Amino acid sequence: MPETMHAAVVEEFGRPLLIKSVPVPEPDHDEVLIRVVACGVCHTDLHAADGDWPVKPHLPFIPGHEVAGVVSRLGRDVDNLHVGDRVGVAWLHDACLACEYCETGWETLCEHQHNTGYSCDGGFAQYVVARAQFVAKLPDNLDFGPAAPILCAGVTAYKGLKETEARPGQWVAVSGVGGLGHMAIQYAKAMGLRVAAIDVAPEKLELATNLGADLAVDAHMPDATAKIVAATGGGAHGVLVTAVSRPAFAASLEIVRRRGTVVLVGLPPGEFPVPIFDVVLKRLTLRGSIVGTRRDLDEALDFAARGDVKAEIATVPLAEVNRVLADLKAGHISGRVVLDPTAQGLSGHARKEAAAA
Repeated sequence: MPETMHAAVVEEFGRPLLIKSVPVPEPDHDEVLIRVVACGVCHTDLHAADGDWPVKPHLPFIPGHEVAGVVSRLGRDVDNLHVGDRVGVAWLHDACLACEYCETGWETLCEHQHNTGYSCDGGFAQYVVARAQFVAKLPDNLDFGPAAPILCAGVTAYKGLKETEARPGQWVAVSGVGGLGHMAIQYAKAMGLRVAAIDVAPEKLELATNLGADLAVDAHMPDATAKIVAATGGGAHGVLVTAVSRPAFAASLEIVRRRGTVVLVGLPPGEFPVPIFDVVLKRLTLRGSIVGTRRDLDEALDFAARGDVKAEIATVPLAEVNRVLADLKAGHISGRVVLDPTAQGLSGHARKEAAAA
């Protein structure tokens, strides 16, 4: 076991991450050490690195909470995992397991939780420590790269769709066809739902159609919301807002039908106005959804293992993390980017960019 590892570290908010050598972490009695094979990059990692949420991580820290890898070392009290197990580490690093939320299957609401890559170091590194009871076992037929995005984007999209309470045959609108949205479309189709996809980028709307969306609408069109309402016969039964955009949140209340549910999972900074008159008279439900429980994660992984859901991924070396975060901020990424901490140096694309700079 090496004494040090390479990691991408946030040392100052809003500044590029530093690729540096740091000590390999030691697992506590109820933890495991995991050799990272792949780690997806989430918009939350961008918020973490910029420090633009009300509760900020403590500097310095290592982001990354879509971690797929192999158990390398066990804490002395761990008996549910073995060295060599293929596992995943999600946003929920741990919870107290004793509060009313933990005891009723809502550990994601635990006030004593810790979060991977935010309040504790994450997977933008060669090794990561995880609480054994919160580690997911990966299905044998699911490779590490495609598995990584399921651990946040996948389970968040899946849980959000469940929270719309839409039933098979009904309409859901997916606002934003990015890392979460492109997976939400697939989960929705696998769940028997009809899907209206909304975005502003032509390539993302094309992706939505290719993934099975029944309707793909450019949000910049002046009649975008009216088109969705007409096509869905009065509005979507459920709306899942994955877009990190306040206008998308506002538009969601225009395209949901009476007695429908709007579920918010994207987290843009700031606030957005809620038309109370419409919410009351239409009997709308406005609901937040935060990732998913361990049970939700197992279900989300099962969809992927059966081939019903597949993340569109591009795999790049860990050294390219700052380019990936810049592209993510600019909205230039379709699907999900997965970091490979085992790859050395930069990809050919990145070397060309560096030479031209």
